[in-house]
Amino acid sequence: MNPSSEPIDRRTELVGNLASVRRRIADACLAAGRSPREVSLIAVTKTFPASDVRLLAELGQRVVAENRDGEAAAKAAELAAAGVDVRWHFVGQLQRNKARSVVRYADVVQSVDRPALVTALAAAVAAHRDRPLDVLIQVSLDDAPGRGGVSPAALPALVDTVLAAAPRLRLRGLMAVAPLGGDPDVAFGRLAEHAAWLRERDPDASMLSAGMTGDLEAAIRHGATHVRVGSGLLGRRAKLG
Repeated sequence: MNPSSEPIDRRTELVGNLASVRRRIADACLAAGRSPREVSLIAVTKTFPASDVRLLAELGQRVVAENRDGEAAAKAAELAAAGVDVRWHFVGQLQRNKARSVVRYADVVQSVDRPALVTALAAAVAAHRDRPLDVLIQVSLDDAPGRGGVSPAALPALVDTVLAAAPRLRLRGLMAVAPLGGDPDVAFGRLAEHAAWLRERDPDASMLSAGMTGDLEAAIRHGATHVRVGSGLLGRRAKLG
């Protein structure tokens, strides 16, 4: 086998997948009466190697997401050492003891869902970072254990907690995952109501991260500004080393 054939094949695959996902976003925006410029794509690169992130960056996709600190920190360090410029979003459930690591590389933490995590992130920013950290509050749309997210009833109090952590933390908006097996239009419709309330409370908190490979169209119908796409862009999940 030609040693260079695999990366060339992977680049071709990513070019096609990226074009396909961007077409889906554009078509969904057209159907919703929105401009495609209103929706940003986040590539979810968990379990895929740093070489894929590098290829995506070369193709113009420079916003990527990870959900485990150990994997994310290693990739971020490798790519920074190589001079590859990407913007990292952390989207997984985050333990307080990982806050010091995450704030060193993440540009955005999308999964803030409890006051104790707010406190840990703010302290880590003060100790290990020279600029504020952008955060989204993750809202639970189904109260399923193990999936993370604050209950809608507790959302106002958590918003107050995040706002009180300024300027170390900057509240940028909300994130959610549609319930497994449920109607994404119903779920994202509820999320849109929470997002509208938050924008009234804080106009700067206008990001709405919702929708993945299987339901991005529904999310865009209900106002998502960011969609998180993994398998539709990178293929079936890989296992690292």
